[in-house]
Amino acid sequence: MSKEHLSDYHYDLPPELIAQRPTARREDSRMLVVNRQSGTLTHASFRDFPSHVQAGDIVALNDSRVIKARLLSEDSRTECLLLEAEDPTTWKCLMRPGRKMRVGVSLPLAGTIAHVVGIYPGGERRVKFDSPPDLEQYGHLPIPPYFHRTSDAADDERYQTVYAKESGSIAAPTAGLHFTPEILARIPHTFLTLHVGAGTFLPVKTDNLADHFMHEERYSIPRQTAEALNTATRTIAVGTTVMRVLESQLPGLLQERTGRTDIFIRPPFAFQHVGALLTNFHLPCSTLLMLVCAFAGYDVAMAAYAEAVRDKYRFFSYGDCMLIE
Repeated sequence: MSKEHLSDYHYDLPPELIAQRPTARREDSRMLVVNRQSGTLTHASFRDFPSHVQAGDIVALNDSRVIKARLLSEDSRTECLLLEAEDPTTWKCLMRPGRKMRVGVSLPLAGTIAHVVGIYPGGERRVKFDSPPDLEQYGHLPIPPYFHRTSDAADDERYQTVYAKESGSIAAPTAGLHFTPEILARIPHTFLTLHVGAGTFLPVKTDNLADHFMHEERYSIPRQTAEALNTATRTIAVGTTVMRVLESQLPGLLQERTGRTDIFIRPPFAFQHVGALLTNFHLPCSTLLMLVCAFAGYDVAMAAYAEAVRDKYRFFSYGDCMLIE
């Protein structure tokens, strides 16, 4: 079923269902299990997840670590979001207020001096620092804007997965936030890396989805991960980031690879590599919801979201999850 208009992906979400803080324990989240063949919806707990991992399955996880990419000037009037490093002192950044950040502007930032040396076609700034910015001392985790607050020490722990390793994301791969070391030890799993970029924060502005521009994101599939997934009976992708990496690969056997992807998964889409998806509940009209609709089927996915709203599931980054089988 082709759903090519932005309005097809709207749903009504009461603001009180947007989770502002995580559950007391990672594994305490609820999990809505969706059978994409029958459309059956089953209410469960994330603690039940290992029981859905069958013989021959492998769970694929994104081990990207969120960096403290949000920097504020001393007077808090200028905000800089680091997007991607060209080298230790040169970054592609989003800056606010952008109109004041012209080429040639310099300002103290993150324990050093930042110089705007270029402007990209999308409006991002190329910033050269006198020395590498001290993110640990001056940086803040770039938590989502719907939290309506700045990050704190609790976020430093809970807005990272327990297996986060490769630094580079500006948003967490949130489907992985539910896992504990104990649950990981009970399931066969493997890791790849996709560094979540600025596209996570950018809304779709075109009603015709064919006109939407997807930003590229960097990824890496290690050799041992490709080999493990090639021997699996079924790959369970943890999160839309893992889905985007795997489904951007050619049909057939996966290969070790480092690259970039701007894949836009929406109905209809022929999935080649992933057999099940664990994911959180996403914003209305977002590309992530479109991906879920492509995988589960549009009607099944939208029915699952309506059920989650009725049953008062917790939504978005710190919210509950959905397992689509």
